[in-house]
Formats: sequence, structure tokens, C-alpha cells
Amino acid sequence: MSKGRMEAFSDGVLAIIITIMVLSLTPPRGPDPAGLLDVVPTLISYVLSFVILGIYWNNHHHLLQAVKQVDGRVLWSNLHLLFWLSLVPFTTAWVGRNNFAAWPVAIYGLVLTLAAIAYFLLTRALIALHGAGSTLATAVGADIKGRASLAIYMAAVFLAFVNARLAYALYIVVAIVWFVPDRRIERALGRE
Repeated sequence: MSKGRMEAFSDGVLAIIITIMVLSLTPPRGPDPAGLLDVVPTLISYVLSFVILGIYWNNHHHLLQAVKQVDGRVLWSNLHLLFWLSLVPFTTAWVGRNNFAAWPVAIYGLVLTLAAIAYFLLTRALIALHGAGSTLATAVGADIKGRASLAIYMAAVFLAFVNARLAYALYIVVAIVWFVPDRRIERALGRE
């Protein structure tokens, strides 16, 4: 099967997710800048989630550039990823509206953890389809960056009940690590 429909569908779903997230932002009640202080937690959670969704979109694009086709397993793996990403607006709003309280921060991290697992499974489904010697398999390698990110997310979920702000800071650390686009796939494609 061609990968084009999956790419277009994924792009559309991510655009809708970001739209839902921005529509859940509410402006300050008063007309003066002091009113912004009330919405700072919501804005911070929105910015991080927007960056995380952008990172997924960017890496998803790179992932699909390294493959020629998809199959049913890949389609379901992709849908699995999109499901977890679709929960980001809900958890983002919950974190922001509750000023980084333990449960919202933990559930936010759980959604990020499950999205990371889903991305890992999507990558593995694509590698299984294209073979261990494929460009994608070569580029991904042992995926130390992905595995480390997953470990940090899982640790932060539990840490949220001890120090929610520190747990949230770990989510930011993972985003910073991934903010620079993953060049492994670009380098592998350049060697073809």
C-alpha cells in the first residue's frame, strides 16, 4: 500500500489536535496584563504540548520518508499513536487549569509515555515491513534516544506524586532533547 494516505491522514489528525488544544485556551478575565498571571500555567502547558506535537509531526515525517510502503499492521500502529496524541489536549488543559497538580501531571506523563510506546511500535512495524537491512532500520539503530526518553517519561509519572513540578520539568527535558530534528534518518537517506 502507498504511504501517501497515511501521511495525509496523520497530518490532518495532528492539525485537528493542535486546533482543539488552542481552542481550549481561555483569555484572561480582565483587560490588563495582570490578568495574564492567572493563565500562565495554561499557557506553559499549551506551549510544551504544542512543541511535543510538533516534534511528533516532524519525526513522523522523517520516519515515512525512509519507507516506501505501509501495510495493515503499520496502519493500526499509526492509529494507535494518533489515539494517544489525541489525548494531549485533554491532559494539557487539565495540567494548566490545576496549576501542575500531581494527578494531572502524572496522567499527562502517562499519555506521553503511551504515545512514545506507540511511536516505538510504529517504528518497529515499519522496520518489520521493510527489513532489518532497510534504511529505516539502519537509521534507527538501537534507538537509545527513544528508549532514554521513554525511561524519563516513566520515571516522571511516578515522580509527579513526590514533586509534580520536577516531573513536569523532565517532560520539558525530553522535549529539548528531541527539539533538534532527528538527523539519523536524513543521514541514512543521504547515503542511499
